[in-house]
Amino acid sequence: MIGLLRSTRVYRSMRGDVSHTTLVTFPDEKYLRALLKECAKAFFHAEDGSREAKLIAEEHFSDCIILPEAGGKLTAEMCARVIDESALLPVESEKKLFVLDGFHTAPALVQNKLLKVLEEPPERVYFLIGTVNEHAVLPTVRSRAQKEYVPPFPEEQIAQALSRMYPAREVRAAAAACGGVLSVAEALLAEGEDIFLRAEQFLSGEDTERFCRALSDKKDADLFFSSVRMVLRDVMFTAQGLEKYAARKTAGVWKLSGMYTVGAANAGLTLVGRAQREMTFNANFSQCALNLAIQLKKERDKWQKLSS
Repeated sequence: MIGLLRSTRVYRSMRGDVSHTTLVTFPDEKYLRALLKECAKAFFHAEDGSREAKLIAEEHFSDCIILPEAGGKLTAEMCARVIDESALLPVESEKKLFVLDGFHTAPALVQNKLLKVLEEPPERVYFLIGTVNEHAVLPTVRSRAQKEYVPPFPEEQIAQALSRMYPAREVRAAAAACGGVLSVAEALLAEGEDIFLRAEQFLSGEDTERFCRALSDKKDADLFFSSVRMVLRDVMFTAQGLEKYAARKTAGVWKLSGMYTVGAANAGLTLVGRAQREMTFNANFSQCALNLAIQLKKERDKWQKLSS
C-alpha cells in the first residue's frame, strides 16, 4: 500500500520546492490520511527507519501537526490552535507543516477561520490539506492553494498492491472492478465471488423486481454497481472473442455474452456509470437498480434487433 501511495505525483512533488499551501484531492477516503503522512515524510525528507519518519507515522513529530485526530472533524478550536502555533518557530527543523485531514467534512465557518493564515502564512509555515472532494472546499481556500489531484490508480498497480497485501488471494477481479480505488478493491475482495455472482444474476434479467427490492442498504451500492460494471466488461470481451482479457472466465459470463451484443454491453457500461453518479445524489438504491435493469433490457432488445 505504501508503494502505491509513493507512486503519486504529489508524493514526489513534496520532496522539492512546494507552495505554502497544497490541496490534495484523493478519491480514497480510507487511505487519505496515510497518503498525507507519506507526503509529510517526503516534505521533511524523512528516510524510512529514521526517527523523523517514525514520529510522523505516529503523529508525534513536533514540527508536523496533524489535525484532526483520526476519524474526527476539524473544529473552530483546532483552527485557533493552528493560528496560534503557526506564529511559533519550528522546534526541530527549518520548517513547520500543518496537515489537515478530511477537509471536505469541515463546515464552511471552520474553513473560513483559516483564510487569513492561508493567505499570509509565516515564512516557515506550510499547509498540506487533504480532501476526497475538491468542491467541498471553499473557493476562497482553493484559490490560495497549489492543487494536486491524485487520479484513480491503474488496474495493474491496484492488482500488484493487493497481491502484496493479500498474497494468498486471487485479486484480479477486485482490481478490475474497483475503479482504481484501493479501499474499494479491498471491500470487493472481502465480499469474494458472491458479489460477482449477484451481478451476473442482475444482468441476466431474471426475477428483476424481487432482486432489486432486496437492495436496501445504500452503503452497498458502490460495490454492487462496481461489480456489475466489471462483469459487463468481461461480457464485452467474451462477446468479441477476447476472453483472455476477462478478469473472470465463468459460465455466467459466457451465458451473458449470448444475451448482450458488444454494442449492448458497451452501452450498459455507460448506464452503470450513470447509476453510480445518481447514487451520489441520495438516490434510492433499489429504485436506481430497477431503472438500470429496465434500461439494460431496452439496450439488449435494441441491439439484438439490429444484429438480426
